[in-house]
Amino acid sequence: MSSTDTLQALSDAGVSIWLDDLSRQRINSGNLADLISKRHVVGVTSNPTIFAHAVVHAEDYAEQVRQLAARGASVDEAVREITIADVQQACDVFSGTWETSGGVDGRVSLEVSPQLAHDTDATLAQAAELWKLVDRPNVMIKIPATVEGLPAITGALADGISVNVTLVFSVARHREVMTAFFTGLEQASANGYDLARITSVASFFVSRVDTEVDKRLEAIGTDKALALRGQAAVANARLAYAAYQQEFSTQRWAALKQAGARPQRPLWASTGVKNPAYPDTKYVTELIAPGVVNTMPEQTLLALADHGKVPGDQVSGTAEAAQRTFDELTEVGIDLDDVFVVLEREGVEKFDASWAELGETVAGQLAKFAAHSGN
Repeated sequence: MSSTDTLQALSDAGVSIWLDDLSRQRINSGNLADLISKRHVVGVTSNPTIFAHAVVHAEDYAEQVRQLAARGASVDEAVREITIADVQQACDVFSGTWETSGGVDGRVSLEVSPQLAHDTDATLAQAAELWKLVDRPNVMIKIPATVEGLPAITGALADGISVNVTLVFSVARHREVMTAFFTGLEQASANGYDLARITSVASFFVSRVDTEVDKRLEAIGTDKALALRGQAAVANARLAYAAYQQEFSTQRWAALKQAGARPQRPLWASTGVKNPAYPDTKYVTELIAPGVVNTMPEQTLLALADHGKVPGDQVSGTAEAAQRTFDELTEVGIDLDDVFVVLEREGVEKFDASWAELGETVAGQLAKFAAHSGN
């Protein structure tokens, strides 16, 4: 099977392939357009770490940073203008995909500051501001699925904003996210918005679960514990998909669907394999299911194209087996509730650190250009 056929087969199996990387260099070089036309990529997600690396390692930002420095822009202003410009350009590149998919795909995500992850009102205010500033119908605003983020998700959807819910680790939190989605759409309908124009995904993080659970299994060290390595993340995602199927077969959803709403698709995030002992396409091929998104780093995408297999739906009907895996993990001493608490806290902290890194990077670039202009 050729690389194009493999990626086509994945698309045909109902998986929307999104790229987990965005930079102006990727846009300006034509690489993003090539991935769309040749690699079946139908969306893109970004994060502060990606932006920080791009800004310091590419000349594509130099002119904009020079102008920002010349007018004395603050670091926050510069970060916002740089990231918004990239997202706007990416939205334009994906506009054809957005149109041909009927608004399902062709999506580009931009996140609210993770520093606001525990502030509902500030998150909602910034989501509304970013939505207005980007001013593209195919943008999605990323809001973390913290306890404080849940009402902000509802509020943003109620205002007609498409939302990428990020940092979902547990099935319990995924159910709360879906409830927030339903409530948001019900309020959006009451507010007079066209539900067909509102899109949402729930970004369920995958590889980090195995990283954390495997570390704990190795600390336990028994044969039974060690035999369970590499199983928690896929089982967790499969249980999340079962919860999705359940929630979207309710009368509550049926009423929203009748009003024109689209389902909030599960999105498999963090799908790059961190343990070299595992197949490099593990979190793609083992999570094939209809109606999902898989946002993957380019390295994973190319690995899949090169040697990946597409065996068809690997998720539907697997909930009982996945639950048995969870039961076995509990039996050997893994506290899964604690795993998910730790992962959410670390997820917010990592995003926060990345945001600080982006600010420091942009500050350094502004200072560099300001110094040059002063000579």
